[in-house]
Amino acid sequence: MTAKKIEALVVGGGQAGLAMSEHLSRCGVSHLVLERHRIAERWRSERWDSLVANGPAWHDRFPNMEFPDCDPDAFVAKDDVADYFVAYADQISAPIRCGVEVTEVKRNAGRRGFHAETSDGPIEADYVIAATGAFQHPVMPDMVPADAGATQMHSAAYRNPGQLAEGAVLVVGAGSSGAQIAAELLEAGKQVYLSVGPHDRPPRSYRGRDFVWWLGVLNKWDAETTPGVEHTTIAVSGVDGGHTVDFRRLAAKGMTLLGRTEAFENGALRFAPDLKANIDGGDANYLSLLDEADAFIERNGLDLPEEPEARRIDPDPACVADPILELNLKDVGITTIIWATGFSVDYDWLQVDTFDDQGRPIHKRGVSQEPGVYFLGLPWQTRRGSSFIWGVWYDAGYVADHIAKQRGYMTYTRDPQRETEDA
Repeated sequence: MTAKKIEALVVGGGQAGLAMSEHLSRCGVSHLVLERHRIAERWRSERWDSLVANGPAWHDRFPNMEFPDCDPDAFVAKDDVADYFVAYADQISAPIRCGVEVTEVKRNAGRRGFHAETSDGPIEADYVIAATGAFQHPVMPDMVPADAGATQMHSAAYRNPGQLAEGAVLVVGAGSSGAQIAAELLEAGKQVYLSVGPHDRPPRSYRGRDFVWWLGVLNKWDAETTPGVEHTTIAVSGVDGGHTVDFRRLAAKGMTLLGRTEAFENGALRFAPDLKANIDGGDANYLSLLDEADAFIERNGLDLPEEPEARRIDPDPACVADPILELNLKDVGITTIIWATGFSVDYDWLQVDTFDDQGRPIHKRGVSQEPGVYFLGLPWQTRRGSSFIWGVWYDAGYVADHIAKQRGYMTYTRDPQRETEDA
């Protein structure tokens, strides 16, 4: 089959792929976006039913389009987010083809560009942009055996409380996904155990401004990546109009907090004795942001209402003061374990030399060590905000500019008349 020839191939039709398409069009780079499912499919079918965006509508969007018929301070439901991206693709006339899977990309031997095998035939491209992001394969520790008597699932497979069997639930992981799922199950009347590791715990809002505003004016969204910070867990929620995640208050409502899940043996899970340290660490992060916000207000003379109640930290609940270090699943009636333990990358289709021994991309600001290959949508790709909707848009601009510059070099030819004159 004759291969279709294009200048740039964008793999992935989510927020990263669409942002990339817009900036490539701006630079005059012809391209094609391939998406194996629908646009923004993960928002529709790989998240729980009640999921909403973790940032308000005025902030978590592309710069050139607002959410239609939406309160700017609202937290948009997941299907509406997916619809937003479909509408955005129409607005920018993105050359996107859905239902086409890229199965392999290799560098051409002895000539420029790359050869891609897809479910709809081969493609030749000068540049390849992997816009599939870092959330490809759900990570579930191989810790609890299948015959332990509890159904196990990743948070990506959780939809709503009604899908779970009768009995208690253990949620492992207390980032935004784990904290929100655990809270939803508690409200549904489930007995919930939540395994809490180290985390950041920003206030949902403070002194009349959402935390995304505070991270913006305090220049924290543009913080560059530093070793050990890339995978910081953040607990924040946009549910019911948005609220601060407070693990102590969840415990007061009946949730049992546990330390990090460490091992399973003889029907029982063991937990690290680090629960109090993890809770205290989240509190310290919370209070430090309040301190910085207060200092910013004073320094800039802003008229924002004081909020002394925000600094109230409740006493440690019993499960924190005297933590449970071992839990027999059958004894406490746990019938479901939900692993909110993140995702791993999957670039098996990209057969080029720009990955470390863990399969993670080697790149600088999305520019890989393999000339002509780029990445987009990675956490901390250039800054803290890189994996967010608005953040990936700015990263896409950098990548598109780099491609345009490289194209300029590759199309350079010396004037034949000047060569004759020089001779």
